[in-house]
Amino acid sequence: MFESAEIGHSIDKDTYEAEVPALREALLEAQYELKQQARFPVIVLINGIEGAGKGETVKLLNEWMDPRLIEVRTFDQQTDEELARPPAWRYWRALPPKGRMGVFFGNWYSQMLEGRVHGQFKDAVLDQAIAGAERLEQMLCEEGALIIKFWFHLSKKQMKARLKALRDDPLHNWRISPLDWQQSQTYDRFVRFGERVLRRTSRDYAPWHVVEGVDPYYRSLAVGRILLESLQAALANTPPKHQGNVAPLGRSIDQKSLLGALDMTLSLDKKDYAEQLVTEQARLAGLLRDKRMRRHALVAVFEGNDAAGKGGAIRRVAAALDPRQYRIVPIAAPTEEERAQPYLWRFWRHIPARGKFTIFDRSWYGRVLVERVEGFCSPADWMRAYGEINDFEEQLSNAGVVVVKFWLAIDQQTQLERFEEREQIPFKRYKITEEDWRNRDKWDVYAEAVGDMVDRTSTEIAPWTLVEANDKRWARVKVLRTINQALEAALAKHKK
Repeated sequence: MFESAEIGHSIDKDTYEAEVPALREALLEAQYELKQQARFPVIVLINGIEGAGKGETVKLLNEWMDPRLIEVRTFDQQTDEELARPPAWRYWRALPPKGRMGVFFGNWYSQMLEGRVHGQFKDAVLDQAIAGAERLEQMLCEEGALIIKFWFHLSKKQMKARLKALRDDPLHNWRISPLDWQQSQTYDRFVRFGERVLRRTSRDYAPWHVVEGVDPYYRSLAVGRILLESLQAALANTPPKHQGNVAPLGRSIDQKSLLGALDMTLSLDKKDYAEQLVTEQARLAGLLRDKRMRRHALVAVFEGNDAAGKGGAIRRVAAALDPRQYRIVPIAAPTEEERAQPYLWRFWRHIPARGKFTIFDRSWYGRVLVERVEGFCSPADWMRAYGEINDFEEQLSNAGVVVVKFWLAIDQQTQLERFEEREQIPFKRYKITEEDWRNRDKWDVYAEAVGDMVDRTSTEIAPWTLVEANDKRWARVKVLRTINQALEAALAKHKK
């Protein structure tokens, strides 16, 4: 895959200087058009051989373009904050918003290549990382991002000649870094595994561009032109929303459903409720103080019918804990900042560190519930979201995050009674809105969406718990008990 980048590409200085002004002007025009349209972000991934001009080229692009609209990020050693969270968290936080460009050094490809080259893991783990990178990039592109991937290359002979020339030059030998010497020893392995990565991840939506790095004039013009052509093509293209060729999920032919199968008569009397609530709260407090929690985080997702008692259940969970241990994240309609990012971005940024607990009052499941039912996204968008959500939760689980998901279910009559009660009680009146009443007309449609959601995202690593919530006491105790059982199962894998 690297043959064409080892034949000595070069451009003379006069040709370079003659072409640069027009290229710079066109890049600036494209950059400002990108900002004005604000339809998509641009993610530039920088990888390749040390000494092939990666840093110099990005520095030059910053000079040619408006650096205020470019965020250059380097992912070196992980910080303590990053080590306490899933590996992808550091990259999601750094994604550029629509209308801007992000340049990533030391990105997800760098991490997997370095780990494999230095024997930190075997091919199977590398293949898992490659598959994860493919899923991430496909999702970002489906969300509208433009991904441009550069591999800066030098042949082994070119790399050795560069190091020798710099070593013998007293004015410039400082430019040789320890990483240069290290890679000179592992060049063959790096290129072999690099080819494996490029072969597996060069896709129509995010192809690799291999650029020979010996001649700075050639290298700079090649990268500038690729960047310009990619930007111009994306700016000129307005892809239509995918409407057709989405297979329906199908409906139950006997009218049975998960929600309909729940026993909504389950309840607790006041005495049993008081005893069980205190017991489960004490149990939760003890589990979160367990030293084995240093290896885990806890995420609880609360979804449910309007007036199903999510807020009350969350308050009973929080009442057992020190406020420093947990955080409650209420999810409403996305802000302007959030709409400028892929839909999972606003959830990734709230993933807790090890030892901490985050409660999501509504969650990423809005994509397959509200957005699906209300038509805020296309069928293709919410259909692919099932797989993206499962992948997201698997990444959390692999990083030690315990994910507990609740759907609080009530019947239509109970909802009506609670709505009417809220309208009569002044301090509860703020909870009822015209939208709540309107949603009742779509009860069956939402019920169908909930059934599909549970069928497609209730997994061994992150199962759904359906909570019979006609009786609030029963619901609150079941929520607490489920969280405790999930934590105990996770902690049991470690010795005290």
